[in-house]
Amino acid sequence: MMNCIAIDDEPLALDLLEDNIKRIPFLRLLKRCNNAFEATEVLMKEQIDLVFVDIQMPGITGLQFISTLQNKPLVIFVTAYKNFAVDGFELDAVDYLVKPVSFERFVKASNKAFEMFEMRQKMTESRIEKSPDHAFVYSEYSLVRINFNEITHVEGLKDYVKIHMTSQPRPLLTRQSLKGMEGILPGNQFVRIHKSFIVNTQKINAVRRNLLQVGTFEIPFSDSYKEELGRFLPDIRGI
Repeated sequence: MMNCIAIDDEPLALDLLEDNIKRIPFLRLLKRCNNAFEATEVLMKEQIDLVFVDIQMPGITGLQFISTLQNKPLVIFVTAYKNFAVDGFELDAVDYLVKPVSFERFVKASNKAFEMFEMRQKMTESRIEKSPDHAFVYSEYSLVRINFNEITHVEGLKDYVKIHMTSQPRPLLTRQSLKGMEGILPGNQFVRIHKSFIVNTQKINAVRRNLLQVGTFEIPFSDSYKEELGRFLPDIRGI
């Protein structure tokens, strides 16, 4: 599944984009944006894999917006102007669609983006490195080093995990399963305590009922994982 946003200053154009996106099974529209400034806020908060963007917009054009991004998602330009195609492809756009866009043409561009997305994912998986005290994960289109002793816990989402660290003001978001993270993190330090959480046992401050206090967080643990947690906290079996 690819997370995407649609950017266009014309409401009708956004309606059409949204309708087309919803008809593609591997696309998930996270946000409709009327301009580049709205899109920038979304990109700062969410992991976006694909951007559909118009070119002629007030304030900042689509071309200017994409050119400012350091870690670019995949991009498909959707515009009424044919004469910017060369500029679009110089920005490594996946495709350049000229309005009105037929659904057949939209599907072709989306399939091309998905193929590139899968290729990136395979390259990322093959490049993940691991050592006794750190690993590299793919986040925001970069390989980012995570030091194990800085991680408090890992939270599983649908297609991503949030890695909470003492050295970062906000969690690191990476496309990975929680089971995949179990294979990356050292088993003598980290333990799965819930279907949605892995914790750093060195960061556990207190246990209360079915909650662990990990740093400033209270994280639930499941009975089904209590035995595993008991390897690190033997007394928890009696709680």
